[in-house]
Amino acid sequence: MPAELVSELRSRTGRRGLSSYITEAVRHQLAMDGLGEIVAAHEEEHGALTEQEIEAARRELFGEESAERGAA
Repeated sequence: MPAELVSELRSRTGRRGLSSYITEAVRHQLAMDGLGEIVAAHEEEHGALTEQEIEAARRELFGEESAERGAA
């Protein structure tokens, strides 16, 4: 990992929080990768997601307010 990133992370997390921060970032990225795989498989079988499907997913994941911001 580039030294400047480690330095920035340490300034945000402290020395002891760095490992936890990185662990959570990796967990998040793995979840996003899995979601991307699910979407790709769905689109391969059913075609591209519609705007309505995307907005419904946003509401399900993040609530109504977030879906409205995503549509703007």
